[in-house]
Amino acid sequence: MFLMEMIERLGFFLLLMMVVVATPALAQSDEGFAWPEGAQVAISLSYDDALHSQLDHAIPALDEHAFKGSFYLTLSAEAIRTRMEEWRAAAANGHELGNHTIYHPCRASLPNREWVIPEHDLDQFSVLHMQEEVVTANTFLHALDGETERTFTVPCGDMLAGGENYVVTVESLFVALKGQEVASGFASLWAPADVSDGAALINYVEEQAQSKKLINLLFHGVGGDYLSVSDDAHRMLLQYLADNRDRYWVDSYINIMKHVAAQRATTH
Repeated sequence: MFLMEMIERLGFFLLLMMVVVATPALAQSDEGFAWPEGAQVAISLSYDDALHSQLDHAIPALDEHAFKGSFYLTLSAEAIRTRMEEWRAAAANGHELGNHTIYHPCRASLPNREWVIPEHDLDQFSVLHMQEEVVTANTFLHALDGETERTFTVPCGDMLAGGENYVVTVESLFVALKGQEVASGFASLWAPADVSDGAALINYVEEQAQSKKLINLLFHGVGGDYLSVSDDAHRMLLQYLADNRDRYWVDSYINIMKHVAAQRATTH
């Protein structure tokens, strides 16, 4: 638990840096762009690392409101090994299973990365090693959900394997990389942690809705595990979004990004 908590705390801002560097120039104007049913803003609710609390709390809460979330699975996680059929059922119900690699490798050479074990040290990996891990993760996920299109969240935001950029060699395998629209100003991204008050989540959505077209909320634990938001706070957010369906379009990240691509194809 401590290992993964450190990974996410130290790697989140590196993820945003990765997005800025790796993402090609996006459309300069979104004049004429529209979300389904006239919604003002799209909301992507995503959940990293394949945690027990996501199965126990997040998915049931999403299902109560018929919302579809995106679950970025670290495939070596205990909750994959012991609860695989529950993930398969979530996918059958319309939730997205995204690629978050097999072992969540990160760079041990960066400051405060003493917790990265040698077997998961991205500095010791080759680009080919990471290509194989990402492709194998996609194969595993296909066996779970039967899907052939997918999105990807880069562990720790670390792009370099053995000093070389591996992300650019695998990005063509995906519909989108999580957070890729942040650099253009089209989207925002926040990974809330240690949040017990749903008002903080709602306030973030309302604030970002003034200037963004897409709001990404990236959760880890929900009512348990690490980097958690409380179950009550999560449910309060979902109820708010359900009460404002005319304003917010909540869907999986892959569906949102497919819609973005389709809209831009017709308006540019």
